[in-house]
Amino acid sequence: MRITTLLLLLLSLVGRAQNSGTLAGTVRDRATQEALPGVSVVLDGTTFGTATDAEGRYRLTGVPAGAYNLRASFVGYDALLRADVAISSGNVNTLNLEINKSPQALGEVTVTANRAIRVATAETPLSVQRLTTEEIKSNPGGNFDISRVVQSLPGVGGGGSGGTAGFRNDIIIRGGAPNENVYYLDGIEVPVINHFPTQGSAGGPAGILNVSFIEDVTLSSSAFQARYDNALSSVLQFRQRDGNSERLQGNLRTSGTEVAATLEGPLTKNTTFLASARRSYLQLLFKLIDLPIRPDFYDFQFKTTTKISPKTTLTTLGLGAIDHFEIVPPKNSSPSKEFILRNNPTINQWNYTVGLNLRHLVENGYLNLALSRTQQYSAADQFQYGYTGQETYRKLFARSHETENKLRADVNKRVGRWQYSYGVVGQLVHYDNNLRNRIRAEVRDGSGALVSPAVTVNFVTDLDFVRYGLFAQATRTYGADSRLTVSAGVRADGTSALLQGYRLDRTLSPRASISYALLPTLNLNASLGRYYKIPPSTILGYRDAGGRLVNEGSRYIRSDHAVAGLEWLPGAATRLTLEGFYKKYAYYPVSVRDGISLANLGGDFNAIGNEAITSTGQGRAYGAEAFFQQKLSGKLFAIVSLTAFRSEFSGADGVYKPTAWDTRFLGSALLGYKLGRGWELGAKYRVGGGAPYTPYDAAASRASYQAVGQGILDYSQLNTQRLSSFQQLDLRLDKKVSLRRLSFDFYIDVQNALLAKPVSVPTYTFERLADNSAYTTTDGQPLRPDGSNAVPILLPDSDALVVPTVGFIVEF
Repeated sequence: MRITTLLLLLLSLVGRAQNSGTLAGTVRDRATQEALPGVSVVLDGTTFGTATDAEGRYRLTGVPAGAYNLRASFVGYDALLRADVAISSGNVNTLNLEINKSPQALGEVTVTANRAIRVATAETPLSVQRLTTEEIKSNPGGNFDISRVVQSLPGVGGGGSGGTAGFRNDIIIRGGAPNENVYYLDGIEVPVINHFPTQGSAGGPAGILNVSFIEDVTLSSSAFQARYDNALSSVLQFRQRDGNSERLQGNLRTSGTEVAATLEGPLTKNTTFLASARRSYLQLLFKLIDLPIRPDFYDFQFKTTTKISPKTTLTTLGLGAIDHFEIVPPKNSSPSKEFILRNNPTINQWNYTVGLNLRHLVENGYLNLALSRTQQYSAADQFQYGYTGQETYRKLFARSHETENKLRADVNKRVGRWQYSYGVVGQLVHYDNNLRNRIRAEVRDGSGALVSPAVTVNFVTDLDFVRYGLFAQATRTYGADSRLTVSAGVRADGTSALLQGYRLDRTLSPRASISYALLPTLNLNASLGRYYKIPPSTILGYRDAGGRLVNEGSRYIRSDHAVAGLEWLPGAATRLTLEGFYKKYAYYPVSVRDGISLANLGGDFNAIGNEAITSTGQGRAYGAEAFFQQKLSGKLFAIVSLTAFRSEFSGADGVYKPTAWDTRFLGSALLGYKLGRGWELGAKYRVGGGAPYTPYDAAASRASYQAVGQGILDYSQLNTQRLSSFQQLDLRLDKKVSLRRLSFDFYIDVQNALLAKPVSVPTYTFERLADNSAYTTTDGQPLRPDGSNAVPILLPDSDALVVPTVGFIVEF
């Protein structure tokens, strides 16, 4: 603690002499991507301002290091506010802007000013939020992890199967499953954005995306534009910035989990690049505190931007990760550590996505061509405790590989009051899987009669198939003052992986949205849409003992959304929204083995979907959410969100039951305050209701524990019990120092400052002797294979843990 205090005092002295920095970028028309000359770009509250040149470029130099609100304005366009833009001396700060043609009358000065903070677009007028790179970097407890930061937004839960907090990055949006979200990086779909993801689902304990690349993140939780397929709960669009075109520069960052290095600059006269690499040191931290888990990962990212001609731009990008997870016996054993040793596999995974995007400007719009390739590989092994490498005692052998090659071509134009787009998509997919999994042992009664049989999964599969689709979207404004905006779209998708996948009428998905300006600062918005998602490859490729594709008769999963709400813009930096939503699901996969909806799975490291299913599940999620956002005004910025909802799905019995993330309510508050002289203080508070969970089957758990190392859930009592509510307070203190051509951001981040106890389902295990050398038994004899003389206990996770982190970012 003395070292930290001394460090902060030294930083305070050094920080008195602040240097200046440069902000540069381009301004384009959002709909046509045309560069806009003559746009006014100013930093609020300063004398720094300029106008874009003939190529839409702007440049502000000699700006004192600090945080500013940047405003772009142009006749006939909505003003744009980018709040909390950080200017440092270490890097030339690049910020590209896109502005919207104003649908309002030119005389509505108030509307033009207040719409500067608006995130919604004509196609998606509601259920949309945006985070900037600075909001992600400075988020308390966020650890530079985008998947965690978005949990501050309304309707978003995450972490663990309970959908509140935990060691995972599952993103639960408006009561939907983690695999109902799709992710786009500069228009290229990226199936995996987390390390150690659950196969067939999503999540994982740490994000892959490097925040140093990100310009902003847009979350749409309904009213999806027709160009996006496979989205049932959300579309997350990550827009990356371009590399600096003036000189070579970069940054080095440490956080609570990894160290990252980023480098950028010009490659040629017309080409810039961004490149980064990150390395985890979680395994070292867990070794120091004697935890048996050893997660270890690398990730890599790059982007290049080439200006082929004034009208043609080529972007290439890449994203990859290497993951290794193993279990090591601890020096000092405990019941919880013993459970971890018996319950977790060794995992080796890697994945990558590479893509190119060619954009060519045409009259009134642009053509876009996107080509990408994604590969994912996963290997998992697990043995009964103490028998590693002995096949007789193997519980899990899994080897899976998936490759996707994707092509999308689209046309985007604006003509008068009309704005429209249309396009086609095609994909070639390969999937193979070799799986042997012992799920539970057989259970017999005292007389030896079989109560329930052993359950094992054993299959090998290899599958190649195609996917294809087409879409169109059109938007128009109405009225002399353009108060009314209407947008409608339709898409259809097909696949060779399903017996009737060629029937596009089965996936015809119309959607429409409407926005009406009740007042210059008050908008009424509504949307109605139908969306489809293909089942994951783990379901499509599952084969029975005879090699038959069991699930080829299944269907695309369907979700119908109805949303309505109000958006109020009382000030140029203030935004409030209130929305109600209802989602209705059909054709959801239901496990033939257990009779439950697969919507209730996805909160661990296993795979989802390696079994026979029926497309008979139904689901519903409904609720209301409120959101308040105050962009940087003076020295304060704030985000407050509240969501009340229900999430229920039915299984083979047709009865609606709560999902594992049906916490009933979610709330978050994020506050930031600029103290001056480079100091900044942040606080984030999150609260959530108790998540439901399923109790253990006592007889099956006792009989199976020796073989599988964990309890067996009693699905006849699916989610009939509920955890206590969840809360967490995270704090962060930053000190930014700018020297000549070098800048530092030193920070202290404290997660769970209130020492709140974790909220998680208790784990089933057998009681052990005080020295953990063996199990306690009822008769003093060695533990029997069927566990009949064991002493079953439920092991709670009740140790409150505060996680302090001291880190830094240096820009050069």
